[in-house]
Amino acid sequence: MYEKLRRIDPALVNRKGPILLQDNARPHCSLKTLRKLNELHIEVLPHAPYSPDLSPTDFHFFKFLDHFLLEKCFVTQGEVKNGIKEFIDSREPAFYALGIEKLPKPWQACIDSSGFYFD
Repeated sequence: MYEKLRRIDPALVNRKGPILLQDNARPHCSLKTLRKLNELHIEVLPHAPYSPDLSPTDFHFFKFLDHFLLEKCFVTQGEVKNGIKEFIDSREPAFYALGIEKLPKPWQACIDSSGFYFD
């Protein structure tokens, strides 16, 4: 994974070391997994506790994907894959960069509100 990232965007890997943001599902938090990540010197960012204000489906990408898929009907899994690929391919890199740039604002709002609801 790091070799591919190094080829695509060296700035993402030219740092002190890799950083991983993973969900906090049990298999990802197991002692065996944590030991392996430690052995590989991978820094793991703590996953925020669940907050309805930070629902992943509310993020930039999914709002546009939802609109793109509106009134589309898929019969096969292949059609679903093609539809998602069509959406992804139809977006410029700036679309994804904007979505990533917008992430810290709701995260900070959640932190500032001590996890309580916010608008």
